[in-house]
Amino acid sequence: MRTSAMIRMLLAGTITVLVLYLGHRMVESRFHKNLRFLVDDPKLLGYKCGLAEACPEKHFAFRLLSGAANIVGPKICLEDQIIMSSVKNNVGRGMNIAVVNGMTGELTITKSVDLWGGDVNDLIIFLKSIQHGSIVMIASFDDAASKLNDEARNMLMELGSSFIGNLGFRDSWVFVGAKGIRMKSPFERHIKNNKETNKYEGWPELIELEGCVPQKVE
Repeated sequence: MRTSAMIRMLLAGTITVLVLYLGHRMVESRFHKNLRFLVDDPKLLGYKCGLAEACPEKHFAFRLLSGAANIVGPKICLEDQIIMSSVKNNVGRGMNIAVVNGMTGELTITKSVDLWGGDVNDLIIFLKSIQHGSIVMIASFDDAASKLNDEARNMLMELGSSFIGNLGFRDSWVFVGAKGIRMKSPFERHIKNNKETNKYEGWPELIELEGCVPQKVE
């Protein structure tokens, strides 16, 4: 083989490796751009849960991050405590739900419900068990809609969701509502799965939601 041909082959191989590496880094940077609060100590990033400002009195600071595709799990922070995450091993495909005492801000229970290969009745039974006045925090991962039925969607609407009726296959969704709420919650974000706008192959961009949820007062 001529020297010039060998050089061309080496150059082609080098370029291929470089393109693959840069592509990997671009995908990785998309994930990590929105993962800035995924550290062991949220206080390092500002106020509680990394918020830019302190919450008013009688409010609880929170931050939710949906899952990224089917790779990076969701994360839920409340009052500077990470209550759901992959590290805590309490998240999974579907809906990841944290129920909090609306008066004290104490975590009551967490639940991960698989809505692709699981049973929607698990979600319905769990939602029925939530006590009146509880704060309900939900973050999607991978697919949180395929097994949803009208009963489950209506129960989530009663928690204050505006978008649950339109939640579809592999949509990204984060939500904070309450059992017994009399209005639509202001704490909700939703991104549709759309091949024209998806950030990751087959999935939309992960989404983040933060704020100060009011304490329940007797």
